Amino acid sequence: MPSSFSHSFSLPDSFKEENRIRAKTALFAPPTAILPDGRQDLIGLTREEITQHLSSIGEKPFRTKQLWHWIYHQGVTDFTKMNNISRPLQQKLSERFVIGRPEISVTQTSRDGTRKFLFRFRDRQEAESVYIPDKREDRGAVCISSQIGCTLSCTFCHTGTQKLVRNLSAAEIVGQFMAARDSYAEWPSPKGETPRLLSTIVLMGMGEPLYNYDNVAKAMHIVMDGEGIGISRRRITLSTSGVIPFMDRCGRELGVNLAISLHAVRNDLRDELVPLNKKYPIEELIAACRRYPAASNSRRITFEYIMLHQINDSDADARELVRLISSIPAKVNLIPFNPWPKSLYKPSTRERQNRFAEIIMAAGFASPIRTPRGRDILAACGQLKTASERTR
Repeated sequence: MPSSFSHSFSLPDSFKEENRIRAKTALFAPPTAILPDGRQDLIGLTREEITQHLSSIGEKPFRTKQLWHWIYHQGVTDFTKMNNISRPLQQKLSERFVIGRPEISVTQTSRDGTRKFLFRFRDRQEAESVYIPDKREDRGAVCISSQIGCTLSCTFCHTGTQKLVRNLSAAEIVGQFMAARDSYAEWPSPKGETPRLLSTIVLMGMGEPLYNYDNVAKAMHIVMDGEGIGISRRRITLSTSGVIPFMDRCGRELGVNLAISLHAVRNDLRDELVPLNKKYPIEELIAACRRYPAASNSRRITFEYIMLHQINDSDADARELVRLISSIPAKVNLIPFNPWPKSLYKPSTRERQNRFAEIIMAAGFASPIRTPRGRDILAACGQLKTASERTR
């Protein structure tokens, strides 16, 4: 009689799809965090990983908490500034470790106060990030990149014309925010109050965050740690074009706010604008939004909708959008198309944008029309593309 364990074991489809995505994205893995001189970068490591490295040089676990405070609360990059650590240990640490930052290759500031950073990493590859000040309050958001280039090829997006070079590491993702804080002298992290300027993170820069989920998740766990940078998950928004298997994981493991790059309400049109739709069509995407665990009336899913003249901006499109998101705690961000060199589209007229918003608001959903920020330095939504790639 055959054993009851002799039948073949089949993984659920969702795990198979996650493994398929991981196998593909492994081809674009970031470089090692070990420098040519053998030192290890501490940025991007978990507490447990730091403890293991310290143990390997004979140091006690309590040192991890000290280092974590200096690195992520105080923003210190020099071991000699850590005044509760003895000088012999400071020297020992500096011989084996570094506290890195991406190099700011170029900084541009828009007429409206938006600031764009071109970050250069250790392998000389580059990515852009943007600080967007809030006009109504004395704070703002840092728009962070998760990849160098992008694999999605969305036809309205400038970044989508830059081929994917590689994923960013957790250190490079966290490092963008930390370097932006350096530039605004925003250290130490405040305790119990909202930071004056860099108070919010939006993963809406270059790349598809969920195609680099492991590094993004590791970076956001570091950012959310209350003894360090301490940004609440309520102040972090992850934007995705709809990588459904990792949407589910993001909801379970991170619980950050979710923004969906929707941009069309019919599969035929979305297949053209957002080619990922051919893999994960609108019906499956909306179903994943309905089950996203962090969604609630106080934490609505944002549907991002770029307004393209006579392509996706009709009254019928607006009514279909309302039907799709019915019963989802949601709001709709209407984004005027931001032109870039050789782009094929035109922005919808202001009258059309207003009419589209009226239909959505009449159905009970907030529908702000986003004010373009940083257009004059190509820092607005859909305009990011590294300077080196533009030159080539």
